[in-house]
Amino acid sequence: MICPADGKVVVIEETVEGEVLKDKRIQVSIFMSPFNVHVNRYPVSGNITFCKYHPGLYLVAWHPKSSTENERTTVVIETNSKISILVRQIAGALARRIVCYSEQGMKVQQGDELGFIKFGSRVDLFLPLNAKIKVSMDQKVTGGETILAELP
Repeated sequence: MICPADGKVVVIEETVEGEVLKDKRIQVSIFMSPFNVHVNRYPVSGNITFCKYHPGLYLVAWHPKSSTENERTTVVIETNSKISILVRQIAGALARRIVCYSEQGMKVQQGDELGFIKFGSRVDLFLPLNAKIKVSMDQKVTGGETILAELP
């Protein structure tokens, strides 16, 4: 699984994803500063099983509540191995525009463009608990290149 965005890893923790998957997951969050490339990429290949835009606030992207309170788009990709990966694009204090190319039912390829977020923001991923995380806190990552995790 590859990183969906350029930036810095700001969260690696076990949590409950309560919007769609409604189970325990490992959350990995990448903060994109205004100086990063803001194109977001699909971290895995598969089918889009869920896609939803949420209007919201514009808290700073590193704020813990930004994942649930800010403007955001939630996309779930089901891999060929039937593993569901949730990717959430989150607007920040400066980012006031999320573009998401996903539509439910689409087939997508790892590394293809998922969309972009203008001017600094955050991307959250919710992975299975048995995923092997290959990044560390505060690590700088490159979208479409850095290996984020190994899936079971």
